[in-house]
Amino acid sequence: MSKKFFYILLVVALAAAFYLGNPPPKHKAAAGLSDPTQIPATGEVNLKVDEYDVNIKFKASYKIKALAVSTKNYPGTGLGDRLAPKDVALAWGTIAENNDKVDFHWSQDGRWYRWYVSDSATLSTVGSESEVNKHSSNNHLIAADADVKGEIKKIRKGDIVEITGYLVSLTGTNPEGERIDWNSSLSRTDTGAGACELIYVTGVTRE
Repeated sequence: MSKKFFYILLVVALAAAFYLGNPPPKHKAAAGLSDPTQIPATGEVNLKVDEYDVNIKFKASYKIKALAVSTKNYPGTGLGDRLAPKDVALAWGTIAENNDKVDFHWSQDGRWYRWYVSDSATLSTVGSESEVNKHSSNNHLIAADADVKGEIKKIRKGDIVEITGYLVSLTGTNPEGERIDWNSSLSRTDTGAGACELIYVTGVTRE
């Protein structure tokens, strides 16, 4: 085998490995995705996570079907990372429908999601900045069981995802008296700190 042929095979193999590990999005855009639904709810779940006693209170039942525009794993060992090791940024309505026409530069980091457009004129396609904020969200996902956790792990950018469960608030305390509070937004129109959805997920489907 010549060196040239060997290097060609190597390049092909590396390209195939990269493609398999980073497949193109299944959906660049999706039409017909309605606003999420939520109904006031009560109930709670108590968990033991390492040294923390965690109380999760249901604030509203929640169902959303939306386009996953970004995902971010948080593999740390803190309580938040153990409870919700993956965040998913979702878009619906006119934003999901035009995601292939407008480059929103979606990104996630530090439990935030962000977007921007290189040319503000392109926002006219979807109306305004407020339309993006009203029809997209960052979601911290707490799995109700091992099966749901496995499905959350499979979510990729470009999936159309349907998530059912509860918007929740939680408190974690440990024997040293340390306390961690984490609360979900109940609005789709808020922005900034506290605007993310914290979801206790009971079901996930992907398309």
